[in-house]
Amino acid sequence: MSQFFEYLKMAVSNIKANKVRSFLTMLGIIIGIGSVILIMSLGNGIQGVISGELEGIASGQIALYTYDSTGTYYITNDDIDAIVEEVDGIMAVNVYQGFEGSTVTRKGEFSVNGSGQMASYQYFSNTGLLKGRYFNEKEYLAGTPVCLIGEADAIRLFGSTDVIGMTIDMTPNWGNSVSFTIVGVEKEPENSMFGGGYDNTPVSLYFPMTVLTQIYGWEMDDYYQIYLMAEKDADTASITTQVVSLLERRHQCFGENIYQYESFNDIMSNINTVLNAVTMVISLVAAISLIVGGIGVMNIMLVSVTERTREIGIRKALGAKTGSIMMQFLSESAIITMIGGLIGILFGIGGASLAAKIISMVSPEMAFTPSVDIITVLATTMFSSAIGLFFGIYPAKKAAKLSPIEALRRN
Repeated sequence: MSQFFEYLKMAVSNIKANKVRSFLTMLGIIIGIGSVILIMSLGNGIQGVISGELEGIASGQIALYTYDSTGTYYITNDDIDAIVEEVDGIMAVNVYQGFEGSTVTRKGEFSVNGSGQMASYQYFSNTGLLKGRYFNEKEYLAGTPVCLIGEADAIRLFGSTDVIGMTIDMTPNWGNSVSFTIVGVEKEPENSMFGGGYDNTPVSLYFPMTVLTQIYGWEMDDYYQIYLMAEKDADTASITTQVVSLLERRHQCFGENIYQYESFNDIMSNINTVLNAVTMVISLVAAISLIVGGIGVMNIMLVSVTERTREIGIRKALGAKTGSIMMQFLSESAIITMIGGLIGILFGIGGASLAAKIISMVSPEMAFTPSVDIITVLATTMFSSAIGLFFGIYPAKKAAKLSPIEALRRN
């Protein structure tokens, strides 16, 4: 053990004696390790934000749909009642039916995207209420023209969020005009990548779907797509299997794959897989610079062997073994790459934090916190040391094989 520390002491001494050369040798390692840590930190941070926001938007949701173009196998209101009654683990069922139109206030004329919802809409809203309430079952059944509006849209239309009880005269692109009474204002997502309320986007209204009967003149009774909200910790795979089986039984279409579904959990798994793959590929590209850095270490160590030929000859003449000479040079290359790796880690973490701050200043809705786990840091440190050992083997062997007589004769 004392001999090992002696190797380290000699290696550190030689590194200190050639500070500029040692730093330039480390530079490739610093850039390589720093790039990998920077990319992985940013990738993890962005992935965390996207996953968190998507989970807030659609956590627990299952989309169930049919490609039937004839309407024969559309999902009816009776089907929805049967699903709620017979399938356990379902919190609510909803249907979205939209239309486009316009409205005029003292602030000007605005395009509107109207979204008819069932009375269960409150379970599918992902932002929560700022003021007021959601529409209820009674209003849904009666087709009462009430609506909810987003915080930013309320300010755009009326200059304030104190809009409960105000009316919005909605003129659809096709159908009858309707005057909606505002009963609720929904919160605007803070620093959201998917937030709305921008000046050029249409205003969004959410109202009982039964109001569409007044607009279009016919009753909404069958749908090509519905949405299920699973209870917390419910088995979504089991729920979808039961619902599909129930619909196939009710519509007499067993085994025809009429009904398809898409679980949010499956979508999130696919998104995370893609994000992980992209981050890994970019990190591997950045890691190529580590190979370049390792070649730089080898070149500098070869120069060092040439410059220290006389030193090697004297040590071997005094009885130094081949293994000790080799260990000395391997120690130097390992220490150089390890120090470079540690500096690279610090630069990578610092660079990721700086990049995140710049992004949040330029685009607040894109704000995120970069993160890197300790396993990645440790693995990167070990990898940088391995690079030093690998690319230090050849120079170390060359130094160890020098004949003492030949080494002394060269100088």
